[in-house]
Amino acid sequence: MEEKFRLAVGISGNAASMLLYAAPIFTFSKVIRKKSIEEYSCVPYIMALLNCVLYTWYGLPVVSYKWENFPVVTINGIGILLELSFILIYFYYASTDGKKKVAMMTLPVLLLSSSVVLLSAFAFHDHQHRKAFVGSIGLVASVAMYGSPLVAMKKVIQTKSVEFMPFYLSLFSFLASSLWMAYGLLSHDLFLASPNLVGSPLGILQLILYCIYRKRGGVKQPQKWDLETHSEKFEQHLEVKEANTDDKPIQYLKVDEEKDDEKANQLHLQLVVADATKAN
Repeated sequence: MEEKFRLAVGISGNAASMLLYAAPIFTFSKVIRKKSIEEYSCVPYIMALLNCVLYTWYGLPVVSYKWENFPVVTINGIGILLELSFILIYFYYASTDGKKKVAMMTLPVLLLSSSVVLLSAFAFHDHQHRKAFVGSIGLVASVAMYGSPLVAMKKVIQTKSVEFMPFYLSLFSFLASSLWMAYGLLSHDLFLASPNLVGSPLGILQLILYCIYRKRGGVKQPQKWDLETHSEKFEQHLEVKEANTDDKPIQYLKVDEEKDDEKANQLHLQLVVADATKAN
Protein backbone atom coordinates (compact mmCIF):
# COMPACT_ATOMS: atom_id res chain seq x y z
CA MET A 1 0.00 0.00 0.00
CA GLU A 2 2.80 2.37 0.93
CA GLU A 3 4.62 1.55 -2.33
CA LYS A 4 1.49 2.30 -4.37
CA PHE A 5 1.00 5.60 -2.57
CA ARG A 6 4.66 6.52 -3.16
CA LEU A 7 4.26 5.74 -6.86
CA ALA A 8 1.06 7.83 -7.04
CA VAL A 9 2.87 10.78 -5.44
CA GLY A 10 5.75 10.29 -7.90
CA ILE A 11 3.36 10.38 -10.87
CA SER A 12 1.69 13.51 -9.46
CA GLY A 13 5.14 15.04 -9.01
CA ASN A 14 5.89 14.19 -12.64
CA ALA A 15 2.72 15.97 -13.79
CA ALA A 16 3.48 19.07 -11.71
CA SER A 17 7.11 19.12 -12.88
CA MET A 18 5.98 18.74 -16.49
CA LEU A 19 3.80 21.83 -16.07
CA LEU A 20 6.70 23.63 -14.37
CA TYR A 21 9.18 22.84 -17.16
CA ALA A 22 6.61 23.65 -19.87
CA ALA A 23 5.39 26.92 -18.28
CA PRO A 24 8.13 29.06 -19.96
CA ILE A 25 6.68 28.11 -23.37
CA PHE A 26 4.33 31.10 -23.03
CA THR A 27 7.23 33.36 -22.09
CA PHE A 28 9.36 32.25 -25.03
CA SER A 29 6.49 32.49 -27.49
CA LYS A 30 6.36 36.15 -26.45
CA VAL A 31 10.14 36.44 -26.89
CA ILE A 32 9.91 34.96 -30.41
CA ARG A 33 7.00 37.21 -31.32
CA LYS A 34 8.77 40.37 -30.15
CA LYS A 35 12.25 39.11 -31.15
CA SER A 36 13.56 40.40 -27.84
CA ILE A 37 14.41 38.84 -24.45
CA GLU A 38 13.36 42.11 -22.76
CA GLU A 39 14.14 41.91 -19.01
CA TYR A 40 13.87 38.13 -18.66
CA SER A 41 16.75 36.30 -16.97
CA CYS A 42 18.30 33.08 -18.28
CA VAL A 43 19.58 32.02 -14.84
CA PRO A 44 16.50 29.91 -13.89
CA TYR A 45 16.71 27.90 -17.13
CA ILE A 46 20.43 27.20 -16.79
CA MET A 47 20.01 26.11 -13.17
CA ALA A 48 17.04 23.95 -14.16
CA LEU A 49 19.17 22.31 -16.88
CA LEU A 50 21.88 21.42 -14.33
CA ASN A 51 19.27 20.04 -11.96
CA CYS A 52 17.62 17.92 -14.69
CA VAL A 53 20.92 16.44 -15.90
CA LEU A 54 22.08 15.50 -12.41
CA TYR A 55 18.77 13.95 -11.32
CA THR A 56 18.34 12.07 -14.58
CA TRP A 57 21.72 10.48 -13.89
CA TYR A 58 20.77 9.98 -10.23
CA GLY A 59 17.64 8.03 -11.16
CA LEU A 60 19.29 5.71 -13.70
CA PRO A 61 20.25 2.16 -12.60
CA VAL A 62 23.93 3.11 -12.73
CA VAL A 63 23.49 5.23 -9.59
CA SER A 64 20.17 4.14 -8.05
CA TYR A 65 19.26 0.53 -7.34
CA LYS A 66 17.61 -0.81 -10.50
CA TRP A 67 14.61 1.40 -11.43
CA GLU A 68 13.58 2.47 -7.93
CA ASN A 69 13.57 6.12 -9.05
CA PHE A 70 12.07 5.67 -12.50
CA PRO A 71 9.67 8.69 -12.15
CA VAL A 72 12.72 10.87 -11.47
CA VAL A 73 14.36 9.75 -14.73
CA THR A 74 11.35 10.32 -16.98
CA ILE A 75 10.49 13.87 -15.94
CA ASN A 76 14.07 15.12 -15.72
CA GLY A 77 14.84 13.62 -19.13
CA ILE A 78 11.99 15.66 -20.60
CA GLY A 79 13.22 18.66 -18.61
CA ILE A 80 16.65 18.46 -20.27
CA LEU A 81 15.10 18.79 -23.74
CA LEU A 82 12.84 21.67 -22.74
CA GLU A 83 15.50 23.65 -20.86
CA LEU A 84 18.00 23.26 -23.71
CA SER A 85 15.37 24.58 -26.12
CA PHE A 86 14.66 27.62 -23.92
CA ILE A 87 18.35 28.42 -23.50
CA LEU A 88 18.96 28.21 -27.27
CA ILE A 89 16.02 30.54 -27.98
CA TYR A 90 17.24 32.96 -25.30
CA PHE A 91 20.76 32.84 -26.78
CA TYR A 92 19.45 33.50 -30.30
CA TYR A 93 17.51 36.65 -29.37
CA ALA A 94 19.98 38.00 -26.80
CA SER A 95 22.32 40.88 -27.53
CA THR A 96 26.04 40.28 -28.07
CA ASP A 97 26.79 40.88 -24.38
CA GLY A 98 23.80 38.75 -23.41
CA LYS A 99 25.09 35.86 -25.54
CA LYS A 100 28.46 36.06 -23.81
CA LYS A 101 26.78 35.87 -20.40
CA VAL A 102 24.67 32.87 -21.44
CA ALA A 103 27.74 31.06 -22.79
CA MET A 104 29.78 31.85 -19.65
CA MET A 105 27.07 30.35 -17.44
CA THR A 106 26.08 27.39 -19.61
CA LEU A 107 29.54 25.97 -20.37
CA PRO A 108 30.53 25.51 -16.67
CA VAL A 109 27.18 23.78 -16.08
CA LEU A 110 27.83 21.31 -18.90
CA LEU A 111 31.41 20.71 -17.71
CA LEU A 112 30.24 20.12 -14.13
CA SER A 113 27.53 17.69 -15.28
CA SER A 114 30.00 15.73 -17.42
CA SER A 115 32.52 15.57 -14.57
CA VAL A 116 29.90 14.26 -12.11
CA VAL A 117 28.79 11.56 -14.56
CA LEU A 118 32.34 10.39 -15.27
CA LEU A 119 33.51 10.46 -11.65
CA SER A 120 30.47 8.63 -10.29
CA ALA A 121 30.68 5.99 -13.01
CA PHE A 122 34.40 5.21 -12.70
CA ALA A 123 35.56 6.43 -9.27
CA PHE A 124 32.85 4.68 -7.23
CA HIS A 125 31.92 1.02 -7.50
CA ASP A 126 28.66 0.63 -5.55
CA HIS A 127 25.22 2.25 -5.55
CA GLN A 128 25.47 3.64 -2.04
CA HIS A 129 28.56 5.78 -2.70
CA ARG A 130 27.37 6.81 -6.15
CA LYS A 131 24.05 7.95 -4.76
CA ALA A 132 25.77 9.88 -1.96
CA PHE A 133 28.11 11.63 -4.43
CA VAL A 134 25.60 12.46 -7.17
CA GLY A 135 22.82 13.21 -4.65
CA SER A 136 24.98 15.70 -2.72
CA ILE A 137 25.80 17.69 -5.85
CA GLY A 138 22.20 17.35 -7.07
CA LEU A 139 20.98 18.71 -3.75
CA VAL A 140 23.10 21.87 -4.19
CA ALA A 141 21.92 22.20 -7.81
CA SER A 142 18.27 21.87 -6.75
CA VAL A 143 18.64 24.54 -4.08
CA ALA A 144 20.27 26.78 -6.73
CA MET A 145 17.41 26.07 -9.15
CA TYR A 146 14.71 26.88 -6.60
CA GLY A 147 16.71 29.91 -5.48
CA SER A 148 17.25 31.28 -9.00
CA PRO A 149 13.77 32.92 -9.09
CA LEU A 150 15.11 35.24 -6.38
CA VAL A 151 16.48 37.27 -9.32
CA ALA A 152 12.94 37.67 -10.67
CA MET A 153 11.59 38.35 -7.17
CA LYS A 154 14.12 41.16 -6.75
CA LYS A 155 12.95 42.61 -10.07
CA VAL A 156 9.32 42.42 -8.92
CA ILE A 157 10.08 44.34 -5.72
CA GLN A 158 12.11 46.98 -7.60
CA THR A 159 9.57 47.58 -10.38
CA LYS A 160 6.46 46.76 -8.34
CA SER A 161 5.32 44.72 -11.34
CA VAL A 162 4.88 40.95 -11.81
CA GLU A 163 5.37 41.12 -15.59
CA PHE A 164 8.65 39.22 -15.48
CA MET A 165 7.58 36.64 -12.87
CA PRO A 166 4.81 34.59 -14.52
CA PHE A 167 2.13 33.32 -12.15
CA TYR A 168 2.00 29.77 -13.53
CA LEU A 169 5.75 29.36 -13.16
CA SER A 170 5.50 30.24 -9.48
CA LEU A 171 2.44 28.05 -8.92
CA PHE A 172 3.88 24.95 -10.62
CA SER A 173 7.20 25.47 -8.84
CA PHE A 174 5.38 25.31 -5.51
CA LEU A 175 3.33 22.25 -6.49
CA ALA A 176 6.28 20.34 -7.94
CA SER A 177 8.59 20.99 -4.98
CA SER A 178 5.87 20.04 -2.48
CA LEU A 179 5.07 16.75 -4.24
CA TRP A 180 8.72 15.78 -4.69
CA MET A 181 9.36 16.57 -1.05
CA ALA A 182 6.58 14.11 -0.16
CA TYR A 183 8.00 11.55 -2.61
CA GLY A 184 11.47 11.86 -1.09
CA LEU A 185 10.16 11.44 2.44
CA LEU A 186 8.11 8.38 1.46
CA SER A 187 11.18 6.91 -0.26
CA HIS A 188 13.35 7.74 2.77
CA ASP A 189 15.63 9.54 0.32
CA LEU A 190 16.97 12.80 1.77
CA PHE A 191 18.66 13.71 -1.51
CA LEU A 192 15.21 14.02 -3.08
CA ALA A 193 13.39 15.52 -0.09
CA SER A 194 15.96 18.04 1.21
CA PRO A 195 16.16 20.48 -1.72
CA ASN A 196 12.37 20.62 -1.92
CA LEU A 197 12.25 21.71 1.71
CA VAL A 198 13.78 24.92 0.32
CA GLY A 199 11.80 24.97 -2.93
CA SER A 200 8.36 24.75 -1.36
CA PRO A 201 8.70 27.83 0.92
CA LEU A 202 10.28 29.80 -1.95
CA GLY A 203 7.30 28.88 -4.13
CA ILE A 204 4.94 30.18 -1.44
CA LEU A 205 6.97 33.41 -1.22
CA GLN A 206 6.70 33.92 -4.99
CA LEU A 207 2.93 33.47 -4.85
CA ILE A 208 2.67 35.97 -1.97
CA LEU A 209 4.70 38.52 -3.96
CA TYR A 210 2.49 37.94 -6.97
CA CYS A 211 -0.65 38.60 -4.91
CA ILE A 212 0.86 41.79 -3.45
CA TYR A 213 2.03 43.35 -6.73
CA ARG A 214 -0.52 41.82 -9.11
CA LYS A 215 -2.88 44.82 -9.11
CA ARG A 216 -0.34 47.54 -8.53
CA GLY A 217 1.60 47.37 -11.78
CA GLY A 218 4.78 49.29 -12.42
CA VAL A 219 5.23 52.80 -13.77
CA LYS A 220 4.65 52.41 -17.46
CA GLN A 221 7.32 54.07 -19.56
CA PRO A 222 6.21 55.52 -22.91
CA GLN A 223 7.39 53.38 -25.79
CA LYS A 224 9.19 54.82 -28.78
CA TRP A 225 6.40 53.95 -31.21
CA ASP A 226 3.83 55.54 -28.87
CA LEU A 227 5.77 58.82 -28.89
CA GLU A 228 6.09 58.73 -32.67
CA THR A 229 2.37 58.01 -33.10
CA HIS A 230 1.31 60.82 -30.78
CA SER A 231 3.78 63.19 -32.47
CA GLU A 232 2.37 62.40 -35.91
CA LYS A 233 -1.20 62.86 -34.69
CA PHE A 234 -0.27 66.21 -33.10
CA GLU A 235 1.39 67.43 -36.31
CA GLN A 236 -1.65 66.37 -38.36
CA HIS A 237 -3.92 68.23 -35.93
CA LEU A 238 -1.83 71.40 -36.28
CA GLU A 239 -1.85 71.14 -40.07
CA VAL A 240 -5.64 70.78 -40.15
CA LYS A 241 -6.04 73.65 -37.72
CA GLU A 242 -3.73 75.89 -39.73
CA ALA A 243 -5.49 74.93 -42.94
CA ASN A 244 -8.86 75.74 -41.42
CA THR A 245 -7.55 79.03 -40.06
CA ASP A 246 -6.17 80.01 -43.46
CA ASP A 247 -9.26 78.93 -45.39
CA LYS A 248 -11.91 80.74 -43.36
CA PRO A 249 -10.85 84.38 -44.13
CA ILE A 250 -10.68 83.47 -47.82
CA GLN A 251 -14.17 82.00 -47.70
CA TYR A 252 -15.51 85.05 -45.84
CA LEU A 253 -13.81 87.34 -48.36
CA LYS A 254 -15.38 85.48 -51.27
CA VAL A 255 -18.83 85.77 -49.72
CA ASP A 256 -18.37 89.50 -49.10
CA GLU A 257 -17.22 90.01 -52.69
CA GLU A 258 -20.25 88.14 -54.01
CA LYS A 259 -22.56 90.28 -51.87
CA ASP A 260 -20.88 93.48 -53.10
CA ASP A 261 -21.26 92.33 -56.71
CA GLU A 262 -24.98 91.68 -56.18
CA LYS A 263 -25.46 95.15 -54.66
CA ALA A 264 -23.58 96.73 -57.57
CA ASN A 265 -25.71 94.90 -60.12
CA GLN A 266 -28.89 95.95 -58.34
CA LEU A 267 -27.71 99.59 -58.22
CA HIS A 268 -26.78 99.49 -61.90
CA LEU A 269 -30.21 98.05 -62.74
CA GLN A 270 -31.95 100.82 -60.77
CA LEU A 271 -29.96 103.51 -62.63
CA VAL A 272 -30.85 101.99 -66.00
CA VAL A 273 -34.54 101.90 -65.08
CA ALA A 274 -34.39 105.53 -63.84
CA ASP A 275 -32.74 106.75 -67.07
CA ALA A 276 -35.32 104.91 -69.14
CA THR A 277 -38.16 106.56 -67.19
CA LYS A 278 -36.66 110.06 -67.65
CA ALA A 279 -36.28 109.43 -71.37
CA ASN A 280 -39.95 108.61 -71.72
